[in-house]
Amino acid sequence: MLALVLATAPVHAQGAVLTGTTIILVRHAEKAATPAADPTLTPAGTLRAEALARMVTDAGVRAIVSTQFVRTRATAAPAGAALGLSVETLDARLTPRATADSLLARYRGQAVLIVGHSNTVPAIVEALGAPRPLDICDAGYDNAYVVTVPAAGAATVVRLHYGEKAGCP
Repeated sequence: MLALVLATAPVHAQGAVLTGTTIILVRHAEKAATPAADPTLTPAGTLRAEALARMVTDAGVRAIVSTQFVRTRATAAPAGAALGLSVETLDARLTPRATADSLLARYRGQAVLIVGHSNTVPAIVEALGAPRPLDICDAGYDNAYVVTVPAAGAATVVRLHYGEKAGCP
C-alpha cells in the first residue's frame, strides 16, 4: 500500500519536471515506563520498530530523521539498518513550522522517514500543508502518516497502520 501511495508521477510545469516530496511520519514505538525522562522501547516497541523497517524498505526513503530521544532513535534504527542509512537528529523542541521548513529545505523531491512524538506528529503534518490528523491517543503507536508535498498545489496526507493493532482508533 505504501508503495502505491509513493508512486505518484512527477508534475510538469512549463517544460520542467518538478517532483514532490514524500514525508512518512510516525510516532515512536511503545516505550518503557522507566527511566521516565528518556525511556527505551519495550519488547513490543522493538517489534513495531522492525515492522516499520519492513514497511519502508521499498518506499524509496532516502533519509531518516528522529528526535534526540532514545525511544525515537530506537524506533528509527531498524529502518536505518535495513536501508543502509544513518539516522539524523532533529531537535524535538523546534516548532512544527520550523521542523516542516527544515525538512522541505533539506529533502525536497525525496522520500523521508520522520520519527517523532504523539504531540508533534499531527502538528508537523499540518505545518507541511496537509490537513491535521486527529490527536494521537496514548496507546496509538500504529499510525503512519504519508504526506505528499507537490512542487505546486496542496499537500495531501494518507493515514496507514503498521505492526500490531494499537489500543485506540
